[in-house]
This record gives sequence, C-alpha cells and structure tokens, in this order.
Amino acid sequence: MAQKKVKVYALSTCIHCKNAKKYLDDMGVEYECVHVDQLSGDERKAVVEEVRRYNPATSFPTVVIDDECVVVGFKKDELDKILR
Repeated sequence: MAQKKVKVYALSTCIHCKNAKKYLDDMGVEYECVHVDQLSGDERKAVVEEVRRYNPATSFPTVVIDDECVVVGFKKDELDKILR
C-alpha cells in the first residue's frame, strides 16, 4: 500500500487535534503537522488561507490526505476509510 501524503492543520492547545495526532501515531501514519496558533505574521495568514481552501470554516483539526481528501475534526471512521 502506497504511503499517503497526510497534513494536519492543528492548534497546539486543541484536545481534538491532540487526539487526531495520537490516532495517526497509533496507526503508524506519517504526517506533517502545522500548529497554526504558533505561527505569526504573513506565515500565519498564508497558512490560514491554505486551511480555508480545504475547510471554509477554518476549524481544527483539518486533516488533508493526498491534497484531495479532507477530514474536518477528529473522525476516526473517516480517517480509517481513507487511510486503510
């Protein structure tokens, strides 16, 4: 099975974000994590725009898989379906 490209947009203080990352870790999924609340200035603006393209509500976590599948919030069932 090919490794999927997974990117997690998260807030460092968000319990749902922590749970989503722990779940991905437990599944052995490699992912890139961006803590949006730890960015500042233009970098933060650019990343918020990026998140908005995938998730207009810009809520967290926003998990993007292979640049096309988006899971908003911590939804184990959806993540399982896409990542298995």
